[in-house]
Amino acid sequence: MSSAVVNGMAGAGGGIIAQIITYPLQTVNTRQQTERVAKKDAAPAYGSTLAQIVQVIRSEGLGGLYSGLKPSLLGTAASQGVYYSFYQYFKNKAEAIAVDNKRKGRGDGSPGMLSWLIVAALAGSFNVLLTNPIWVLVTRMQTHTQAERKIMEAKREALLKEASENVLIHSSLPDQFAALDSMKPRPYGTIQAACEVYDESGITGFWKGIIPTLIMASVCNPSIQFMIYESLLKHLRSKRSSTKQGLKNITALEIFLVGALAKLGATVSTYPLLVVKSRLQAKQEIGGNVSLRYSGTLDAIVKMIRYEGLRSFYKGMSTKIVQSVFAASLLFMVKEELVKAYAVVTDRRSKILLRAAK
Repeated sequence: MSSAVVNGMAGAGGGIIAQIITYPLQTVNTRQQTERVAKKDAAPAYGSTLAQIVQVIRSEGLGGLYSGLKPSLLGTAASQGVYYSFYQYFKNKAEAIAVDNKRKGRGDGSPGMLSWLIVAALAGSFNVLLTNPIWVLVTRMQTHTQAERKIMEAKREALLKEASENVLIHSSLPDQFAALDSMKPRPYGTIQAACEVYDESGITGFWKGIIPTLIMASVCNPSIQFMIYESLLKHLRSKRSSTKQGLKNITALEIFLVGALAKLGATVSTYPLLVVKSRLQAKQEIGGNVSLRYSGTLDAIVKMIRYEGLRSFYKGMSTKIVQSVFAASLLFMVKEELVKAYAVVTDRRSKILLRAAK
């Protein structure tokens, strides 16, 4: 089995484990990002991360924190599998080029930062183009209840406006409000989400947010992340090789910490693009005001600045830092351990076959 396939499968396994553990934080973060709050409003509709987790459990049950988990796990497995397969493939090419350059008297035989940037960008581009439809559905499912709540609020406001102009309607307000309050969010699964996306925008709707996603997920975020990650690993290996023990193996804890630092730097740098992507992929009925609905990336950026201010680009960033850093650290650690385990199993099997041949 090639190293690209092994790393792809290990990345998928690590991604699934990290996703299951950190998914509630991801759900809360997506809702924070997509909540529209005009400048004139004193405070956002949601409080702290913990307060919102409690609110979701009270109103939707524990299952509300795991809304969209099934397609998300599929997306994670596909995304990480595709990403790490292409990443390892291009990484092998970059390392081969570096070794060839060393023979020609150029470089030290290892890829530089620019090479890691290019490798990560190429792998990310393939990943985004192939898996974006899955993440559109996940975002819809995570924000469905929030969207339904906004629609109900808009209906209540419309009733109050009509009642102020019509006495007959005013007298029936209690009954109408009671009917609205008794309505519960419609059942919403993967099929319903897919049909809704198609009805709204056709087949192109499954690639909503592709521009900020490509910029963030295929260029900026992974490039920064893997540049930091590979540079730190190279430094650790170099430091180990210079010691008397000559140990070059990196421990699981060190992988965890290196992955955390790499993801922290990438998340802080690219968070505004992540918010724009989530806004575009969420159901556009969120917020009754047409001025807070977006037709594209540029329209979203302009309207967010105009109606909500620059702080809207950093909504829920603290939640995202905790979720993404912890998830990335777990992913890196589990992936590397799975790759090591595969190497050990392969080595043992080779030895057994060699003995049997003798």
